[in-house]
Amino acid sequence: MTDLQRDVQAVIDELVESGAERGVQVAVYRRGQLLVDAVAGVADPETGRAFTSGTPVYATSTGKGVTATVVHVLAERGVLDYDTPIADVWPEFGAHGKEKATVRHALTHATGVPGVPVGTTPEDLCDWDAMCAAIAAAVPWWEPGTRFGYHPQTYGYVLGEVVRRVTGRTISQVLREDVAGPLGVAGELFFGVPRDELGRLARIEDAGPAMELPAEMLAEIPFFRVVDGYTAAPMAALPDAAFSNRADVLSSDIPAGATMTARAVARMYDALLGGTLVSPDRLRELSSAAVTGMDEVTGAPATWGLGFSIGLTETLDAPTLFGMGGSGGTAAFADTATGTSVGVMKNRVSAGDFTTVERIARMVLQAS
Repeated sequence: MTDLQRDVQAVIDELVESGAERGVQVAVYRRGQLLVDAVAGVADPETGRAFTSGTPVYATSTGKGVTATVVHVLAERGVLDYDTPIADVWPEFGAHGKEKATVRHALTHATGVPGVPVGTTPEDLCDWDAMCAAIAAAVPWWEPGTRFGYHPQTYGYVLGEVVRRVTGRTISQVLREDVAGPLGVAGELFFGVPRDELGRLARIEDAGPAMELPAEMLAEIPFFRVVDGYTAAPMAALPDAAFSNRADVLSSDIPAGATMTARAVARMYDALLGGTLVSPDRLRELSSAAVTGMDEVTGAPATWGLGFSIGLTETLDAPTLFGMGGSGGTAAFADTATGTSVGVMKNRVSAGDFTTVERIARMVLQAS
């Protein structure tokens, strides 16, 4: 056992014993070597089923990094190009002035269609064709490429439909056949999880009462207006525990999120760093700042590479870090400076709270 394995294990044991977390997984790769594969707690508090290193976890927007990776693998093989207009492969998307929106714009949250229709339900999100049709028909909020703003749900459908149009396969198929399978993690890295495997997943629980905000406050928060289409109505698809445990959501392709283990997603980032999935030149491009400035949706400054946040949180903001965090407090990222890749999965949803991720990440990066 390495010192880092022992230190990380001690931290997550403490988090579970204190009640701060229910179950946690941490994996760390460095230049092809698995240095940490730590787990603590329970996967299902009702049954007491143990959390193992092989227990997949629904991880909301941490999955956007997996979606981006699929796109980069296809670009590496010449199946698509970042500067191809989306409408060239998906003609319907060109409606209402979106004909110049490119794959690069989709990766950098710049297509101008961050919102889903008012009243969108979890059932709607599970209907791939209906969601793609709604997004294609949307009027952009800005001319594509002139601004950027976080696309909470539409990101996955836009890129996923591009993948489907250029390959003839669903994004789940491409992930399994071209990324997860070759890396040996096909049973731990999913968009839509096969129904007969749902029993393996961690059960998600809310850290506290469901988030409830008054209508007038919702009306003033850009992120919430976007998700529900510029209205202050209650969101019907907030990614809380109830949403995250739904069988239809978990088994559908909704590639704004994904289901994964910490070691599978850390292995994926390690493969990006190590040249297994993309060339060194492409790695430099995807992990470098492509857009930076004020995010039109969150109302906060942001820097995006091609599908990845550059810097992970306010305190983990080194320009050599690229990856994605999820709304429930999970994250996966890589550090190009040290060749280190990290995955942190957990099953207690602490909305917007990255305390666990930051504590573990600082420990790992200081040891690198």
